[in-house]
Amino acid sequence: MSRAGSVTVYPTQARAYKRNARLQSALIYLLMALVLVIILFPFVWMILTSFRNQIANTSPVPVWFFTPTLENYRNVIQRNDFLFFTWNSLVVATLSTLLGLVLGLPAAYSIARFKQNGLALAILIARLTPYITYLVPWYLAFRALGLIDTYVALTLTHLIVGMPLIIWIMISFFEDVPTELEEAAFVDGSSRLGVFFRIVLPLAAPGVVAASILAFIFSWNQFLFSLILSGPNTRPVPVAVFNFISYGQIDFGGLGAAAVLITLPVILLTLVIQRYIVSGLTMGAVKG
Repeated sequence: MSRAGSVTVYPTQARAYKRNARLQSALIYLLMALVLVIILFPFVWMILTSFRNQIANTSPVPVWFFTPTLENYRNVIQRNDFLFFTWNSLVVATLSTLLGLVLGLPAAYSIARFKQNGLALAILIARLTPYITYLVPWYLAFRALGLIDTYVALTLTHLIVGMPLIIWIMISFFEDVPTELEEAAFVDGSSRLGVFFRIVLPLAAPGVVAASILAFIFSWNQFLFSLILSGPNTRPVPVAVFNFISYGQIDFGGLGAAAVLITLPVILLTLVIQRYIVSGLTMGAVKG
């Protein structure tokens, strides 16, 4: 028996406490391992599929041990003009992200400073609405304007994905900028636009970086709009995987290799700038 302050701790109680603590830790680690397995297994299976031949991929029994082959990657890159599809995705994702910043940053600042809750709610509803509800109006409008299979159509539709994300991330950042700094700039004769570019944006730069990266990734992975509105001249990589699906068979190895090549740039980008994303989102979540 021992005393800690005025509380008496018996050996049996101490052992029970340690046993419960170890059990809780084991359950937490088990839960984390289960979550990791659920998240990582599809990706690992995708990689294995990309290195297996068609016979191994279509075997009724999963093949875990095999001789890796790069034929699927050669088929994707050399025979399906995959680099051209990648260029299309890069152009559309970049343009939609830049346009989303041009339109979204002023909108977020307006909502943060002038408490335009109605506008914020409308943007949130637009973001939560299923994308397929936009598809028919977009298609009819772009067909009438002759914009099907153009970068303009894909860029404008991808704004629905990226711009609301930019706005809602940046609202909290702009709210954190002290209004006293802006008032001092107004006293010195600066305009609202000058205050926005010279004071507010530099202080909210981490949020701009985080929002830009997330908007780019969401645009890169967008499939539905690209499937209907793209064509031979603008087909991006998420749609290009259909080249491996035919009426007679599905090229699982080609699908796996294409999926790896589509995912790889996003993973590399995330690994390189993950600290900027985390620090940016964390700064926006903490009120000064």
